[in-house]
Amino acid sequence: MTGLTTFAPVAAGGFGALALAATLTEPLRRVALRCGLTDRPGAHKTHARATPYLGGVAVVLATVVPALAMIGHWTAGLVVLVVAGVVIAALGLVDDLRPLGPRVRLLVEAAAALAIVAGGDRIRVFGSPVPDAVLTVGWIVVLTNSFNLLDNMDGAAASTATAIAGTLAVFAWISGAIGLAALLAGLAAACAGFLCHNWPPARIFMGDTGSLFIGFVIAAASVQLIGADGGVGALTALGLVTFVATVDTMLVLISRYANGRAWCQGGADHVSHRLRRLGLDTRQVAFVLFATAAASSLLGVLVASGILPAGRLLAGASGTVLTAVTLLLRVPVYTERHRAPSVPVVADPVRTPGRRRYPVAAGRRS
Repeated sequence: MTGLTTFAPVAAGGFGALALAATLTEPLRRVALRCGLTDRPGAHKTHARATPYLGGVAVVLATVVPALAMIGHWTAGLVVLVVAGVVIAALGLVDDLRPLGPRVRLLVEAAAALAIVAGGDRIRVFGSPVPDAVLTVGWIVVLTNSFNLLDNMDGAAASTATAIAGTLAVFAWISGAIGLAALLAGLAAACAGFLCHNWPPARIFMGDTGSLFIGFVIAAASVQLIGADGGVGALTALGLVTFVATVDTMLVLISRYANGRAWCQGGADHVSHRLRRLGLDTRQVAFVLFATAAASSLLGVLVASGILPAGRLLAGASGTVLTAVTLLLRVPVYTERHRAPSVPVVADPVRTPGRRRYPVAAGRRS
């Protein structure tokens, strides 16, 4: 009876988020079209037509509103997480409407991560407050931007987030963190509802509003659920939960550095783009990312639960990451012959990682 009682708000929040995201996305798409908030095709983009990008607003609202209605007991950490997540979403919305510099973005993201640490949650590895706090802030900021980078192809970020947030929601419920479970279930369901409109070929993109919000909530929630355990187990579990985003970020940074490109320069050099070069279509890429994220997240929570040994999996996961990055680096993505000749080149000033969107004249998706 107790299990059913605690499961009810989690399930209700999830269903509410799914319906709300699926319903709100279409009106927001029309608003974006009316206001000219579209991401236009370019040389390094995978879409062939101008696409609106306010879908992230639907994801945020669909995650937060049901949580406010269904969560009965709010812990201080959960309040901080939601408030900080909304701040990050607002940052993304401003960046979508009027692009910000990377310093402003990083400062706001760091402040939001510091709020999580100030609320008492951190990755306890060093056994000392300051180093642990620095590690936690750095990890949250990096993962937040990793999801921004991952949002580079139809269905990529939303499908990955659905798998990770859904797995973490189950783990939170089993662990007795019912409020956090309801929030994560809402995030997973909101991403699934958004996928109804973002599944290839996408009719709308989530924008920085959605990708930054998703990355921050997943990062902060995993710190609250897993980070307190500390040691090798926490690091292993966190790395497995964020495996897809980690591989994509490492791949992009190494690839751009090796080819003399700025780390913040957009390009079709992500995991998803390389899988396309290997012959998968866009839907297959989204499914591969979803399946990989689901499997690695499951392994992560099994490590966090103490069911699987952390040491062996840490070595295995590290080896898998290095192997995946090494193999994917061999896929050519920068040469002229691998650019799509049918897609017109649009002049745009590329300044920050992930998809960058500008109103009408120079929106871009990387």
